[in-house]
Amino acid sequence: MPIAQLNVARFRKPKGDPANDGFAAALDHVNAEADVAEGFIWRLVGDGNANDAIAIEALAGDADCIVNLSVWRDVASLEAFVYRQTDHRAVLGRRGEWFEPMEPSLALWEVQESHIPSVAEAMAKLSELGRDGPSDAVFTFKWWRTNRATAQG
Repeated sequence: MPIAQLNVARFRKPKGDPANDGFAAALDHVNAEADVAEGFIWRLVGDGNANDAIAIEALAGDADCIVNLSVWRDVASLEAFVYRQTDHRAVLGRRGEWFEPMEPSLALWEVQESHIPSVAEAMAKLSELGRDGPSDAVFTFKWWRTNRATAQG
């Protein structure tokens, strides 16, 4: 079953601050890599000519909180991109320079074939994860790895 993923982050400095230029400079390239990655299905982009979702507010009234929302064939495909794609790993390794710690900041959940989740649906999943913890309904990579290993015996 396809997997949706939501990742939210809040900039340490205002979104347009030069301190965030390294993130902004990497975004188009990393998004282009995601678009052609094995298992990639869809990702949220902004209106008009935007090739990313940086202008979309994940939290109403919080312009410095950004959202990344995508759908992948399966968790393994998403995990391969997130942790093994060189350019994404480089950005991931520098996230502390640009973003405040947030918990939870990542939610994964299964979606029906051809379903495109809305930001509202994704934020509800993130809230559910924060409130109830990981489950079959919404989970993290760590939970998935642990439960997959247990299920495979």
